[in-house]
Amino acid sequence: MLALSITLAACAKTGPRQEVTRADFGDEQIITDFTMGPPGARPGACYGKDVTPATVEQVTEHRLVEEAKIAENGNIITPAKYETVTEARIVEGREQIYFETPCPPRWTPEFIASIQRALTARGLYADYPHGELDEATRQAIRTFQISEGLNSAILSTESARKLGLVEIDLS
Repeated sequence: MLALSITLAACAKTGPRQEVTRADFGDEQIITDFTMGPPGARPGACYGKDVTPATVEQVTEHRLVEEAKIAENGNIITPAKYETVTEARIVEGREQIYFETPCPPRWTPEFIASIQRALTARGLYADYPHGELDEATRQAIRTFQISEGLNSAILSTESARKLGLVEIDLS
């Protein structure tokens, strides 16, 4: 099994005040520069950026290739010929989604172990809480969030609140 870990790297400067930091999860990213986040992004907030998968359905159709030949008395001389065609059709395309996520300074081994313990308590994570953001942890995060309507392996701030891992903003 391929273990994945967060790799943080400074990508670019947005000016003298801030570095852009991203954690790369393939199509998924954590973005700390609000100017690269969604429209209306809050300054100081971090965002998860993910791409939802396309929804594809397989459609099988029987298409008429040749009409039946029928005699004048109504008897079938040659039956109709059909072909079976199966096609993949995109029902919903891929879509970029953004959501708030805890910022990278919080992603310490202790925080990740807390995520693992919280997911273990809910029966979603079976490994020992070791503090590494591996594939099993990411899959458990995704499983938890799917039930909340978010299909991503990046922990959203809302999910972190529901797991009891971050403070609730009362303002």
